[in-house]
Amino acid sequence: MTSGVPKGENCLVDMDSKAGDLFTAETANVTGGGGVMGNLPPWLSALPHRLWLPKGLSANMAKEWFDRRRASIRPWAGFVDHRKFTKPRNFGELCQRVVRNLDTYNSNYTFIFMGLILYCIISSPMLLIALAVFVGAFYIIHLKSLESKIVLFGKEVTGHHQMGLAGMVSFPVFWLAGAGAAVFWVLGATLFVIGSHAAFRELEGGSEMEELFMEPV
Repeated sequence: MTSGVPKGENCLVDMDSKAGDLFTAETANVTGGGGVMGNLPPWLSALPHRLWLPKGLSANMAKEWFDRRRASIRPWAGFVDHRKFTKPRNFGELCQRVVRNLDTYNSNYTFIFMGLILYCIISSPMLLIALAVFVGAFYIIHLKSLESKIVLFGKEVTGHHQMGLAGMVSFPVFWLAGAGAAVFWVLGATLFVIGSHAAFRELEGGSEMEELFMEPV
């Protein structure tokens, strides 16, 4: 008795074709016009591409900036080598060191600044709450702007205005968290740490390089 079930190579070919049809159908349901993503609002279906970021900003831009900074970091062992720290001989050498070291260790100083900001945020629970309120307010405002234009006092609220509006909403929380004191602390600590390092760290190349810069033209 013969049956309708294919045998041998025909069976393998038939199963492969069915599997291909299955995955094709699933892909169509996810990405097609009548699938799951097709039934979502336009702003939500564009999530993988927009990531709800303001115009002019993207995750790729931030990643490229971070990668460039990380690639240009000078070795931390040499950055903190105590044998390379000496007292400047005069005010001219001090200024020369600061200018040159700020250019040489620019990426290292950037990460130090970011580390101080992170430490300040982590050490202050109220500041974390204030930042969460700001991010949440901006997130909601941006979502609303994707659905329809937001008009305030007769003017459309653009990307920069959205951040300002979110700042106004979260300002009371920042005030309660003492954000002003935190900002001044970060700025003061940054100036002290970076300024001290730039002033007392010898230039790359040692004393010979410093004498070369100090020679009159």
